[in-house]
Amino acid sequence: MVKEWNLLRFVACLSIVLLHSTTQTGLVAGFPQAEYYELARLLLCYATPTFIVLSEIILANKYTDRLGEGFFTKRLKWIYLPFVSFAILDALVTFHLSGNGFAGVTDKIKNNVLFGEFEGYFVLVILQFYLLHYIVLKFNISMKVLLPISYVVMIIHLHLLNYSDLAFVQDNRHLLKIPFTAWFGYFTTGYLIGRHYKTIIQFLGKYKWYTLLGVVLSLYFVAMNYKFGFTSVNSKRFDLFPFVILSSLAILTFGKYVPNLKIINTISNYSFGIYLLHWQVQRFIGPYTANFFEHTSTRVIGLFIVSLLLSMLIIKSVSLLPFGSYIVGNTKRRKKSIRVPEAQYVPTQ
Repeated sequence: MVKEWNLLRFVACLSIVLLHSTTQTGLVAGFPQAEYYELARLLLCYATPTFIVLSEIILANKYTDRLGEGFFTKRLKWIYLPFVSFAILDALVTFHLSGNGFAGVTDKIKNNVLFGEFEGYFVLVILQFYLLHYIVLKFNISMKVLLPISYVVMIIHLHLLNYSDLAFVQDNRHLLKIPFTAWFGYFTTGYLIGRHYKTIIQFLGKYKWYTLLGVVLSLYFVAMNYKFGFTSVNSKRFDLFPFVILSSLAILTFGKYVPNLKIINTISNYSFGIYLLHWQVQRFIGPYTANFFEHTSTRVIGLFIVSLLLSMLIIKSVSLLPFGSYIVGNTKRRKKSIRVPEAQYVPTQ
């Protein structure tokens, strides 16, 4: 696995755990009225689409002509089966915490598995990306055609999702985040980045400070939209798209200078399980950290650290079982090296 990919997955994983730490703390102790608190939470929403776009970057880089033998079988075992496992767990935890018994838990499990009505919904998006990637390769679809189409389709879909007053949209907003059309631009952009990875990283290495400038401008774009009333804290916002892509590229570019630390690789390898599990862990321990600490910052940090460590401990324990990888995903990734020559990172004079 490319070192910079592990770093990006590491950053996105910690970001989503931190975001949900603010959510669970807020649900228990109330959300503070600090001016920029909700904006910070909004910016952390970049993490989910980052996972999604990174999955396509890796796919496009590895499978340039056709999918490998057993491709879908492996994804079924190590992506979909863990998704199903945590869909069931979410339903059981939800009904346990409700205090009303388990009447109706079967319907909740069905809705979780089929429609992604829990925090693991992003897996259904990634599975659609696998099929899209297969179709693009099989029919040799040109990105010159698909890229602009994907942007238009995604903008329309997200506009309806966020702004439409249509009864159908309002009643089915939780379902309308699942179709790939809501994330289409992430697919095509990730495909191009992965397909031309070394060339793009080489180019950005020469102009890396402009990449950071792009990140700042994209952040400013989100902040202005927030200031003018678009305050919804969710990852299905089109103004997050530039921030997700540019921040991902910045991390991939500057990741060359980050040491290949074991903690980064470990959390990266556990990231899929952490993403699926940490929400359930936080639902149980959130009330305790909220009562133990006095201020929002310490409550959030405490919940973040405890939930991360507990999630990793549980994932490690389950992974030791013979069938553990089918529950928490594959925690052992093979290393791969994509070397970009040193000279390609030297800024132009």
